Amino acid sequence: MGIIEKMRLDGKKGFVTGAARGIGKSTAKAFAEAGADVAIVDLDYDEAQKTAAELAEKTGRKVIAIRTDCTDKKQVDEMVAEVVRELGGLDFCHNNAGICINAPAEEMTYEQWNKVININLNGIFLTDIAAGKYMLEHGGGSIINTASMSAHIVNVPQPQCAYNASKAGVIQLTKSLAIEWTKRGVRVNSISPGYIGTELTLNSPTLVPLIEKWNAMAPLGRMGMPEELESICVYLAGDTSTFTTGSDFIIDGAFTCF
Repeated sequence: MGIIEKMRLDGKKGFVTGAARGIGKSTAKAFAEAGADVAIVDLDYDEAQKTAAELAEKTGRKVIAIRTDCTDKKQVDEMVAEVVRELGGLDFCHNNAGICINAPAEEMTYEQWNKVININLNGIFLTDIAAGKYMLEHGGGSIINTASMSAHIVNVPQPQCAYNASKAGVIQLTKSLAIEWTKRGVRVNSISPGYIGTELTLNSPTLVPLIEKWNAMAPLGRMGMPEELESICVYLAGDTSTFTTGSDFIIDGAFTCF
């Protein structure tokens, strides 16, 4: 069997959080194209249903939509149970749901801080643990967390201390779980994207004025695209990455190199 065949995900089952649009939609599409059945997990159930129907039609795989608030432990546990019940198991997941609030630290409210930390870090913890428990009891699996290049640098010119701190926490959580589970068959890795041109980013009144500044600083002179994160996630979800755990993959067009 050649390397391309080995990288396929035929027969595997997984879910992606924050998958109704943007990065999550792109990786969910890639997983399905590689042969996996996938659950589109999002708070926006209407959009999740549209995405699930679109990907099922394009790929011929079983793609379902599940509405879940990833900061609610009960909902997360029920989501994992539904994935297992509807898809027939759980071999991988991409925990990708997250938000960013740009506000100067001295003006940021405690509620804003908690909202970012709760979704970006606590939500990753809850989905990691719920998926990890199942995988530990059923022969293993692969967990992929979305961190950010913001875990490695302080972004400018926008102030986003809560986001940066939450994503740094995701990387350390990833490494900690990888060590705890490394001999029990569950691999945990993270990806750290740079600025990615999602539909939300490219149409945000707050962010659009910053894009020119970001591109001027970027070694490649441009933002990345969601599609440029797909192959690393398919690799991490599959069986060719069995020696890869506890790693953070920076995909930022060399932005953090200086």
